[in-house]
Amino acid sequence: MSTPGAEAGRGAAACRAAAFFDLDKTVIAASSALAFSRPFFQGGLINRRGVLRSAYAQLVFAASGADAEQVARMRAHLTSLCTGWDVAQVRSIVEEALHDVVDPLVYAEAAALVAEHRADGRDVVIVSASGAEIVAPIARMIGATHSVGTEMVAVDGRYTGEIAFYCYGPQKAAAVRELAERNGYDLAASHAYSDSSTDLPMLEAVGHPSVVNPDRGLRKVAVERQWPVLTFSKPVPLRGRSGTAIGIGIGAVATVATAGAAWYGLQRRRRR
Repeated sequence: MSTPGAEAGRGAAACRAAAFFDLDKTVIAASSALAFSRPFFQGGLINRRGVLRSAYAQLVFAASGADAEQVARMRAHLTSLCTGWDVAQVRSIVEEALHDVVDPLVYAEAAALVAEHRADGRDVVIVSASGAEIVAPIARMIGATHSVGTEMVAVDGRYTGEIAFYCYGPQKAAAVRELAERNGYDLAASHAYSDSSTDLPMLEAVGHPSVVNPDRGLRKVAVERQWPVLTFSKPVPLRGRSGTAIGIGIGAVATVATAGAAWYGLQRRRRR
């Protein structure tokens, strides 16, 4: 016979909830995968042309987000780029450059929302199409409980260019359901946040979906279904939130803009 205490314990476990966050343009104001192009260049993994292409892609992403076709092109570019890279070196570069690269890009509103969910007893999970080697350190930095990212195939410590698990679209929703089953989350009581219509399956998997800086398609769905529409517009460094750190972030954005414009001009001249 069950005791009242045991019944209450099972009830609490059954009601355990989580908050699932997309990463790019939801938690940070950029593409996390492309943001590390400069450290990868400095580490000898890509050449200067690769930096310029990544910088221009960041500009396009920041201006308009990424639809399914753009994401597919970005995926093809990044997987071909990283073929043959040493996995340990990638992880080391990401860890060393993490705060300089990502810290100035974190939305203050997202950081506050993550803290709020944690304070309310919910696990926070970052779910992103970017590589797991990038997603996991960022998730730890912002205080998330778990993370899920794209898994690349590696043989003898080097990437083959093949993908074992692509954390995108319906696969994101599948990852959310798998994590919920493993950790006992009640998805009906859980929350999810994203900016992209490609994440609609993930948003539909939970009882409390919200959209952040939504693209046109997702905004339309949110209005039709009366989902909350949030605007995050203040990327502020987590460390100290000082004027110096903010200045570093602005300088990084200016560098990306200059490099992207140079690459775009080069492509136009070649087409002519």
